[in-house]
Amino acid sequence: MTSVDVLSEDAPFDLLLSDEELEAHREHITTFIEDTVGAAGADGAVIGLSGGIDSTLTAFLAVEALGKENLHGLVMPSVANDEDMMSDAEGVAEMLGIEYDVVEIQPIAETFFDTFPEAADDRMAAGNVYVRTRAVLNYFVANHENRIVLGTGNRAEAMTGYFTKYGDQAVDCNPIGNLYKQQVRQLAAHVGVPEDLVLQTPSAEMWSGQTDEGELGLTYDALDAILALHVDGPLSKSATVRHLGVTEEQVDRVVGLVEGSAHKRSMPPAPSALDI
Repeated sequence: MTSVDVLSEDAPFDLLLSDEELEAHREHITTFIEDTVGAAGADGAVIGLSGGIDSTLTAFLAVEALGKENLHGLVMPSVANDEDMMSDAEGVAEMLGIEYDVVEIQPIAETFFDTFPEAADDRMAAGNVYVRTRAVLNYFVANHENRIVLGTGNRAEAMTGYFTKYGDQAVDCNPIGNLYKQQVRQLAAHVGVPEDLVLQTPSAEMWSGQTDEGELGLTYDALDAILALHVDGPLSKSATVRHLGVTEEQVDRVVGLVEGSAHKRSMPPAPSALDI
């Protein structure tokens, strides 16, 4: 699979890495995982496997860093999950030869819904219950086995707040957290992730039919480009629009997501200290 294969035909900007840069990221991330586990005095790591590209790449790199015997995968389906995605998640675990468990989380979520039924039909609130339930289970297993929890979030998700607070970012570290989505796909192809998983439509599967790009309101390629050139980079809004061929509304959308999700990337605030 060539590097250009991971770009959509209408991608506004190429953020792809050279082969040398890919190998540098691979080594940097695997060393980071190994060092993080070692610093924690842990015996390995736990990872939630969704069948998506982010968790799959993280699992591949974790096996390189720790060995397959030191990674425990959890596949945690609910009624919102696509059966093919869950099959992919199990397939990744079997491909890597790691220990894994399938834990049906619907009964756990239903307990929450029964406890507060007036919120059960709130799609976002219910979707977040699924995500936070998975976080609790990740830590339940990790605590019992003296392991750390590996996050699977990428840079685009972290910057825009496209994650559930105290859910999928309730983790001990984010090995691929410095990579834009475009680069996640490219590194995944580079380390040998099967092409069908590399090019799979991203979805948090918080509810049936949900897709990341549908909820974000623009493609990951456009999102990556705006983040890299305008939010992380030096270009003004007008220059970004001209250079990328995106609209002002799309740039404003991305900036709004970044600014509106700042609270997700910070510790909970407390009042300033009183000088008394």
